[in-house]
Amino acid sequence: MDPIHTTMDRWHHHLREGFADGFDELLHEDCVFWSPVLYRPQEGRDLTALYLAAAFQVLPGEAADEESSDDDGAVKGAFRYTKRVLDGNHAVLEFESRVDGIDVNGVDIITCDDDAMITEFKVMVRPQKAVEALRAQMAAMLESMGPG
Repeated sequence: MDPIHTTMDRWHHHLREGFADGFDELLHEDCVFWSPVLYRPQEGRDLTALYLAAAFQVLPGEAADEESSDDDGAVKGAFRYTKRVLDGNHAVLEFESRVDGIDVNGVDIITCDDDAMITEFKVMVRPQKAVEALRAQMAAMLESMGPG
């Protein structure tokens, strides 16, 4: 089995159960995070974990309306992966969510090493309105998570 399958099994488990123990068992110490709104990569496990933790607060999404759900019962607008491609040490996961009333469509591109540790996490988002909404929400979340 390709290492990415193990990585994605662990990733999805933590998405469902939460990251109570942090990201250490998933992220390589030299992991690099590529944000959709920052020009330079964020290097290291600590920075990657910080950005991922903030994203989990911002991207859970909001329902389009109380009654809205799709065929599998997922609330429309709430964060969910809609497509995935896994091969070797790489995963491409398409996601959907809603932030500030704006539909967000994005892709997580994840690379792992042979020990199934994430070495690179790249996020791409569309449309531009979603990028702008995420930038504002992430900036506020990162500020609130920062040292007092």
